[in-house]
Amino acid sequence: MEMKTVVLNSTVTISYNTSEFNISSYDKQYLVLNFHTKCICIARVLEQELRVKCNPMFPRLECEVFRVEGIKDEAGYINRITRATQHRNSLLADVRAYSPCADLVSEIRILLLGPVGSGKSSFFNSVKSIFQGHLTRQAIVGSDVTSITEQYRIYSIKDGKNGQSLPFMLCDSMGLDEEEGVGLCVDDIPHILKGCVPDRYEFSPQKPITPKHPTFITSPSLKDRIHCVAYVFDINSMDNLSPKMMAKLKQIQKEVINCGVAQVALLTKVNNCNEVLQDNFLKMNKAMISQSQIQNVNKILGIPLSRILVVENYASGRDMDPLKDILILSALKQMFRAVDDFLEDLLLE
Repeated sequence: MEMKTVVLNSTVTISYNTSEFNISSYDKQYLVLNFHTKCICIARVLEQELRVKCNPMFPRLECEVFRVEGIKDEAGYINRITRATQHRNSLLADVRAYSPCADLVSEIRILLLGPVGSGKSSFFNSVKSIFQGHLTRQAIVGSDVTSITEQYRIYSIKDGKNGQSLPFMLCDSMGLDEEEGVGLCVDDIPHILKGCVPDRYEFSPQKPITPKHPTFITSPSLKDRIHCVAYVFDINSMDNLSPKMMAKLKQIQKEVINCGVAQVALLTKVNNCNEVLQDNFLKMNKAMISQSQIQNVNKILGIPLSRILVVENYASGRDMDPLKDILILSALKQMFRAVDDFLEDLLLE
């Protein structure tokens, strides 16, 4: 049987016949497998790279060869991912170094509000995953027609498994429903914004919390208050919000404005991170900004385009992605800036 050769790139080839399989370049062999002697020889440079020891006299009874698929080979892809990772690490350092304006509080609180299934809990899980270095699922998520989240949760996030808590908290709430008596009760929102609702409070759609509740916080301080509200929407459902839901959102926004709290919008479940960011990873593509979903948020809530943020949560899969991290960390930075504006106004008052 004649030798068959597969060229991997300009320097590396795979050759095989009935007696031998080898991977080599024009000047050296990396791996040779002899089928007759059942021996495998690995070059020293490859041993060091793979951290294995190979005895050429020791026979191998089995050998498996895998073809790795899914690695993009278009021009510039590896370079783009490398630059994305560098930018992601720069954003990570910025978030870690954040300190609230004028040291009025040591930690800021960001409230996640949005329709059922919009990705509020998934956003918290995604943020935590970035700082843990692996995917986490602390907050329960699901796709039920009713809200999976039934408690008010105030989540702190640690920098690493045993690291210090970062200077921000994400407050997860029950999902909004267009029907009255279902989902988060609008009358609960002023109490949440003022810091009167404790962690793990059990929501009741028909019965809002009152000062008579045994865990009601009667004299909340500035650190207990909400400093920024992030309205969370599934970008794929943004064009189909019902009139009832839009009316409820405007009602909620009035309460937020009355409390003087900063506001941003967070659009989740984008289809492709590559199509969102420009090549420099600093801004969204103009085509993305002009999409109807973003324009609708601007019209409904009056939130400036610079504070309408787009992310892709870690809702599925097992691996971390620097492009997803860039969108999530960039969203956090914009939330921090909104909070600083809010705190600066308090300082002036």
